Amino acid sequence: MLDRPAWSALTGAHAHLAIGNELVKHYPTDVSPFVGVRDWEDPGVWDAILDVFGHDAVVGVSHADPVIPEGWTWEYRAPGVQLVQTDALAPRPFAEAEELGPADAPEMIALVERTKPGPFLPRTVEMGRYVGVRREGRLVAMAGERLHPDGWTEISAVCVDPAQRRQGLASALVLDVAHAVQQRGDRALLHASASNTGAIAAYEKLGFALRRTLVFGGVRTP
Repeated sequence: MLDRPAWSALTGAHAHLAIGNELVKHYPTDVSPFVGVRDWEDPGVWDAILDVFGHDAVVGVSHADPVIPEGWTWEYRAPGVQLVQTDALAPRPFAEAEELGPADAPEMIALVERTKPGPFLPRTVEMGRYVGVRREGRLVAMAGERLHPDGWTEISAVCVDPAQRRQGLASALVLDVAHAVQQRGDRALLHASASNTGAIAAYEKLGFALRRTLVFGGVRTP
């Protein structure tokens, strides 16, 4: 599941959001850019991608680094990491955290635009539980759940307004989300850009450990 988290989520907990065929599935474009592929070694996978996305489309590739066919091109590639919880993680609720929903999406997107934690779209909040912190009525920090591979939940969109950093808000929200994940019987995982060494170190300090390195990228169909 963790080697193909998007596929596991789109054929499991997020099946109601899935668009595609028996080899390739993706989220609605206003939910998430993640694409799930059943098996990159299947000889029919490239035709299946074309069937779903059509020609001259950019298709997200993650947790894989496939050899692309002639006529296809890489739009971008970036190294990333996958971290998973260890027994050192001590999840706990955060009293200041409030649950966020679709009505909060404009504020959430505004915070993402200020902090750049990664892709967050108008309906990303539908992927799971999101929590945030407000100061003087303004959303200044948040974290939540994104991919849900079987038995696991990805913690994502961890961000804090630059003016409110160094108060422990990111760590507190991660532990709050992890607590809800644990109460549900899942285990927590995280993804990060390999270049974001500060965040990776912070996650390791909380009790996450590197499971694997990976590639986040996008290919353009012919």
